[in-house]
Amino acid sequence: MTPRPHPRVILHLDMDAFYAAVEVREDPSLAGVPLIIGHRGPRGVVSTCSYEARRFGVHSAMPSVTAERLCPDAIWRPGRMQLYVEVSRRIRRILDEATPLVEPLSIDEAFLDLTGVVADLEGGRRTAARLKARIRAGEGLTASVGVAPNKFLAKVASDMEKPDGLVLLPRCDVEARLWPLPIERLWGVGPRTAARLHGGDVRRIGDLLRLPAARLEALVGAAAAAHLSALARGEDDRPVVDQRAAKSISEERTYGTDLMSADAIDEALLARSEGVARQLRREGLAARTVQIKVRTGDFTTWTRAHTLPAATDLAEVIVEAARTLLRTRIRLGRRGVRLLGVGVSGLEPYGSGQGRLFPDAVEERARRMARAADMVRERLGEGAITRARLLRSRRGRNRVSEASSLPSVD
Repeated sequence: MTPRPHPRVILHLDMDAFYAAVEVREDPSLAGVPLIIGHRGPRGVVSTCSYEARRFGVHSAMPSVTAERLCPDAIWRPGRMQLYVEVSRRIRRILDEATPLVEPLSIDEAFLDLTGVVADLEGGRRTAARLKARIRAGEGLTASVGVAPNKFLAKVASDMEKPDGLVLLPRCDVEARLWPLPIERLWGVGPRTAARLHGGDVRRIGDLLRLPAARLEALVGAAAAAHLSALARGEDDRPVVDQRAAKSISEERTYGTDLMSADAIDEALLARSEGVARQLRREGLAARTVQIKVRTGDFTTWTRAHTLPAATDLAEVIVEAARTLLRTRIRLGRRGVRLLGVGVSGLEPYGSGQGRLFPDAVEERARRMARAADMVRERLGEGAITRARLLRSRRGRNRVSEASSLPSVD
């Protein structure tokens, strides 16, 4: 007799206003007031905001000038990415104890597959409640969780009762709870697709299923019509994929004033390379490919990459590759740099590649110094030790204003 397969039980856990919530935890005087995480000014972008600020219409990825107009009395904080990463890692360890199948989507959200770990959706709901309680007790933060038989429904459910929500959405509730939602809630419906669907009088998810198949295909094409119809019926068979092995690591910044001088641009390259190298060492990884992204004030954008002869976790090696790419493969002319990013890919566990017969003494010394600096930062905080050149640039005439330095979260 063939055993019956376990019913799928998928959770989507989403931290509530993550960056803002961490800042309120660190400074309770910020509780209950409109708080925006991001950089003010004409090039600033809102990374996230408290729910008090959202009542004024502020949301993540909004231009800062718009947010300032909507909520002029808001308190602004630039954000502390290292702190948020540390909190995120501790939360991830809590999730890993619930199931080996955790698929992180970003620093503040993840899918969990509890199929076979619990008997049914109700068991998933009880596990979700325990996870929420542990996160609240350990980190003083709230999370919203959706529990459903697939990823799409779990993601929709986690957003239904934010903040601090816990919603179970079985297939039998799709007609009552999913169909009344705006068509934009379907994955794959961006502004252009939404405009086409609105032109066909499709504004709610239920409207899409009432439309004749030929008419829907004429609006969005056969492939998109099949995809959207399946989601509207609550169907989604994509697996939760454990993505512990990172594919790439990157840092980028947008600047309030274009970087014009060669020194300022080089210092920015060094700062970004330092951050990427530190993350590699923290994860026990080394990278074979270095990539830079440069955007000028007129929005011309270049992305260039170079593969190294050997994988590295050193800022010195990464920044030299980045400098070469900038010098030989990008033509700035007299234009300033609005955005600059450094990234690495081709990641592997450090030391897993073929070693050199005669190790480079300079690189070995740099690695010992880098690891010693990492230990100091781990014990005393991110600002405890800084390269002299970057310290001078922060204090001196080359100091620049960053308009954006954090990925947006909800």
